[in-house]
This record gives sequence, C-alpha cells and structure tokens, in this order.
Amino acid sequence: MNLQDIPRVKTITKEDFIEKYFKPQKPVVIERFIEGWPAYSKWNLEYMKQVAGHKIVPLYDDRPVDHKDGFNEPHAKMQMAEYIDLLKAEPTKYRIFLWNVLKEVPELQHDFTFPDFGLRLMKGLPMLFFGGENSSTFMHYDIDLANIFHFHFEGKKEIILFPQSENRYLYKVPHALITHESIDFSNPDLNQWPALKNAKGYKTHLQHGEVLYMPEGYWHYMRYITPGFSMSLRAIARNPKNLGTAFYNVLVMRYYDQFMRKLKGQEWIDWKNEQAIKRTNKLVG
Repeated sequence: MNLQDIPRVKTITKEDFIEKYFKPQKPVVIERFIEGWPAYSKWNLEYMKQVAGHKIVPLYDDRPVDHKDGFNEPHAKMQMAEYIDLLKAEPTKYRIFLWNVLKEVPELQHDFTFPDFGLRLMKGLPMLFFGGENSSTFMHYDIDLANIFHFHFEGKKEIILFPQSENRYLYKVPHALITHESIDFSNPDLNQWPALKNAKGYKTHLQHGEVLYMPEGYWHYMRYITPGFSMSLRAIARNPKNLGTAFYNVLVMRYYDQFMRKLKGQEWIDWKNEQAIKRTNKLVG
C-alpha cells in the first residue's frame, strides 16, 4: 500500500501543534510529551493488575460481525487480573475496547493530566484499550469523528491510518464504521483487494510513552506487536461536515443498522459486505 511514515517530533508547543497538524489535519507522533506524568513510570500491565485486578472487563476479538451482535457488545468477560495473566502467558486475540478510566478506576486519574493542545478535550471520556500479541482491530473510524490523542503504554503497537478522502479505495461497508472485515491491513492481498493500491495513508509503530494525534474521522487499524495498552483522549470534531456526520452516525445510522439486523438477520450483514466490494469496484472503474 501507499503508506508514508507519520511525522515524529520529540515534543511540541500548543501553537506549533495547531498550525502544523490540527489546522491541516495531519497526524503526528509526539515522542516525549508525557515523561512528567506519574503514568509514564507507573503504568504497565502489572500495575494495572494491582489497581484493577478485581474488575470484570469486557473483551473483544476479531471474529466476523454477526447480526446478533449489539453495538459494541463484548464477546466475553473476565477479571482484569485473569486477563493480564493471559496477555503475559500467550498470544490472544482478546482486546479491551473503550474502558472508561474515570468510571472504572478513579484513582488512575491522579497519574495523568489533561494536556493543553489548544483543543477542548472531553474530560469525562479517557478510554483505555488493551491487546495481546498480534491482536488487532478492524480498520475503522470513530462514530463521532473526534480528534484523538492516543497515549501508548508498554510494548509496541503498529498503526495504519487513512483520511476520509481515501474512502473510495478502502472497501468501506455501508451503514457501518468499518472496511470489509476480511482485509488484513498488516499484510493485505492486493490481488484480492486491488483498490487498496490507490489509497494514500500513514503508518508508524508506537512505543511506551509516545502520543499519536489522529485527526478528525481518520480511519485507523491497530495491531499489538507485543502485549500492551493505550489511553485515548478526544476532542469534538470542529469541521462542520464532520460534526454533521457525527450526529448522523450517533442519532440515525447506528439505530438504522440495528433495526435492519433484527429485520433481515445475517442477510443484512452479508449484503453490506457484498456492497463494500461492488461499490468500491464501481468507484475505481
């Protein structure tokens, strides 16, 4: 695929971030921005086991979407301590997705501060994400098309991004936030998915303490090269078109999709996957 490395800086001022990355909506990795946080030295899998080991956590894997699945409904649950032991013992596809720090483990909020990037962060929604070796997400974008700051802790993580301008090449599933789920974006078969050759995106590997800025509505694929976890902070979309799409997704699209799953069952899911291929092939000729 046509992927360029995401630009990297050691640290950055608010003014430079706004002018060089937020206004042009370009991603950036900031390597040494959080070294003053207690979380920088404290947050690892063992620490999370100590402070949250008793919590029951929702788990997700990479199984195909099923019509019976609810919106963001977990595939399994277990205690955090048991899950972290699993991460350390062997590769697993199980991931934790959108786990609210303030709601679940309030004491963790003392380990970080909300940085001033010149955007108003949604302070009630710091979310944690965990994954085992070689686990990955589908290529997707967030329902609210927010500006996202992704802080990585422990291990190494592969990231691939695409802006919304590349939608026509990504085999986007209609009435959904994902691309065709059969595509392995870490090693795509370009004979099977030829339109991907035209998509222009970004790639990087995140290490402990690094921060990735993902602009509004950016598609993102994430693969845990080693077990680890990340925290995301978000700021509402500023672009009126993106903000309008966010409201449509939240208030209309997801409920329409849920309704059609109940009405049509697996036929609806299969139709959407077929349309992802047909529409992409039509757009690229």
